[in-house]
Amino acid sequence: MINLDHKIPPPVIGLACAALAWWLARVAPALALHLPGALALALLLAGVGLAIELWGLWTFRRHRTTPNPMTPERARTVVQSGPYRFTRNPMYLGLALQLLAWCAYLGNPLALLAPAAFVAYITRFQILPEERALAQHFGEAYLAYMRSVRRWI
Repeated sequence: MINLDHKIPPPVIGLACAALAWWLARVAPALALHLPGALALALLLAGVGLAIELWGLWTFRRHRTTPNPMTPERARTVVQSGPYRFTRNPMYLGLALQLLAWCAYLGNPLALLAPAAFVAYITRFQILPEERALAQHFGEAYLAYMRSVRRWI
């Protein structure tokens, strides 16, 4: 099997999953739901997702560590402030919320397979390899952080 660890940038995976959600919604139009407030829900989820992403990025910048998910070994510190107090992966969480927003907008429950695929892929090929690299790089400091803060929420 091809090793996909850290090979595809998470935003690219997010866009691919957004396209998958769109396709899934189109192949089963009979499942479409026309719920009142769907647009408001989509905008709320997208806004919260973007805010969490930007907060995570800003927190990394403030701590002068790399936000590049492709090179976790270049991290300078274990960031535990800002959104990193309640999730180890606020930028991925933000992307997942934006995918949920897209699904709310599409209004087709079948599209929800796409955010599930995103979470599964990112956990397996991005987060787990990052955790291994950071545990090796920072040792007990990162292991203690892993024990005290959840991976997603």
